[in-house]
Amino acid sequence: MKRILKNCLIAACWLLLWQLGAMAVGSPVLLPSPWETAKAFVALAGTGFFWKTAGATLLRVAAGFLLGMAAGAALGILTAFSRLADDFLAPIRGIIKATPVTSFIILVWLWLTTTLTPVFIAFLMVTPIAWANVREGILAVDAQLLEMAEVFRLPRAKKLRHVYLPSVLPQWLAACTTGFGFAWKSGVAAEVIARPALSIGRNLYESKLYLNTEELFAWTAMVVLLSMLLERLLVRAMRRIRK
Repeated sequence: MKRILKNCLIAACWLLLWQLGAMAVGSPVLLPSPWETAKAFVALAGTGFFWKTAGATLLRVAAGFLLGMAAGAALGILTAFSRLADDFLAPIRGIIKATPVTSFIILVWLWLTTTLTPVFIAFLMVTPIAWANVREGILAVDAQLLEMAEVFRLPRAKKLRHVYLPSVLPQWLAACTTGFGFAWKSGVAAEVIARPALSIGRNLYESKLYLNTEELFAWTAMVVLLSMLLERLLVRAMRRIRK
């Protein structure tokens, strides 16, 4: 109850500051009030289009996230066990990390459809995170445990389960939680530029284009709420897997 009360008070303080800012600006086009944003959100939430759009965005981000985690895990395993592969693929990992996501969105949009562009961008942002974490987890395995496994001639399956998995799993779970945030933000950003038919990003762009700031804030609130909810569910799932 204390935690709930504290969170409510913090939220009330920020809403009050938002309201004061809206009153100081005096223009809902520049900064709508919390009440105007809430009305726009409720109006949008009462339509089927709103939930179809949110579902379509979620499917794109989830597809890119899962593909990125799988590809990153495979590349992490490959580069951990092969020095040649690590040296050969290291520039790609560095390029992906260093290049702004907007540049990738524009480039990918030239090659893929508007629907596939957010999927690929989410995949591209998640892959190096999973790649680095899985690689580091494998390289961090205790050498003495590996020697013991060799002495006792453990089968490959048992060596994987009892030696490598305890070291890699925490790193991979950490990559899941971090990577999902990157996938969500980059996927929505790609939708803003590529503008697929059913997407939160397209509606963000059109709300800004027509100066419908209340809907712009309402769609942004949807992005934030979905991100917080899904991240919390993911963290709970990760804790169960770790146990």
